[in-house]
Amino acid sequence: MKIKLTHITGISLLTISAIFLAPFVFQSCSSSGNKDNSSSDSTSSRPAAASTAGFKIKAAISCTKNGMIREDSILYMHQGGEAFKPTVINVLNAAAAGKTNTDMAWIPGGTFSMGGVNPTGITDGGMEAMDDARPVHRVFVDGFYMDKTEVTNAQFAKFVKATGYVTVAEQKPTAEEFPGVPAEDLVAGSVVFTPPNHQVQLNDISQWWSYQKGADWKHPLGPESDLRGKENYPVVQVAWEDAAAYAKWAGKRLPTEAEWEFAARGGKAGELYPWGNQLKQDGHWMANTFQGSFPNHDNAEDGETGLGPVKKYPANAYGLYDMAGNAWEWCADWYRNDYYNSFNPNTVARNPGGPSSSFDPQEPGQKKKVQRGGSFLCTDQYCTRYMVGSRGKGEYRSATNHVGFRCVQDAKPGNNSAQVAQKAL
Repeated sequence: MKIKLTHITGISLLTISAIFLAPFVFQSCSSSGNKDNSSSDSTSSRPAAASTAGFKIKAAISCTKNGMIREDSILYMHQGGEAFKPTVINVLNAAAAGKTNTDMAWIPGGTFSMGGVNPTGITDGGMEAMDDARPVHRVFVDGFYMDKTEVTNAQFAKFVKATGYVTVAEQKPTAEEFPGVPAEDLVAGSVVFTPPNHQVQLNDISQWWSYQKGADWKHPLGPESDLRGKENYPVVQVAWEDAAAYAKWAGKRLPTEAEWEFAARGGKAGELYPWGNQLKQDGHWMANTFQGSFPNHDNAEDGETGLGPVKKYPANAYGLYDMAGNAWEWCADWYRNDYYNSFNPNTVARNPGGPSSSFDPQEPGQKKKVQRGGSFLCTDQYCTRYMVGSRGKGEYRSATNHVGFRCVQDAKPGNNSAQVAQKAL
């Protein structure tokens, strides 16, 4: 059996006085070397103390690595792969649901095994145990429609033009949100990936993340950047409440975490990626991730450096693009690291909507929402949470240039009740 054992030093907490905002914007893509890392993949809520920049940087990162070869199968099963049972899909087609939509894919729903295995040790595997993705449990979701791509800059611009909406990153932080922060430090902005020009130790995310005054969805890399030629890129620098506002305006909603995972799996059971168990398929990259030397040099083996356009890589079995890599995606659910332990192993949970409140032991008190799918910063050197069953997290009022979203829409009322017939794959 070919097994790779990898260890990296856990990420140290940023000095609050130096980067107060930073800690909350980066937890969706932080190093996963140690289980007790103080910063992991996500974005957190805003604490009281220090500077605005320091707050924004730590809670916004979510990411780690995986892949599998035949020799890994015994290890995979030993670490939880045997918990995955066949997916049973609803036998109901899009026509029966009562509508068609060229921008949305019909997701039939059904019963599946939700969660992930321990990826450590597997070839192309992750560098952390990912305990928050276990135990694997059975879940049923009704059929629904899902956007084929992440919401793009062009789509979000129509929303802003129609409503005059102002995103969180465009608003000046208030003294109530950041008590004790000097008034001159309360400036509108957001967190931006700013790679160093040399290799660095992967134990301090402030070396590649910074709070940028004037960074927002129209200026994702800072005030000097813009969206020219990027109309078809995912909109980023949107906080959870921005994504929820767009979804409501569009007559849609954000997906639950269970819906998102069911859709990403494409009817398959227990595979590591939306396309199978190997990171590359027939030698081809299947998603926009990071290759080279993290964080200082992405050599673009996959054809992209940084965020890329939607639909560049193949869709999964349900016709969904970029369900791994490119940009993280907000889900409706609050994040709790122990949420999966609340499920009864002897029953099938029906349409779970997440816990009633948020809790992350790494940052107690920060209000975090689930993020899924990974981003262009996922890499086998540092962060690999683009595996289907893995989970990201982010403070709900923080935004970064590697987090976006897509929406879902319920089937026509009355049709889901008829989804009794099911088919096992």
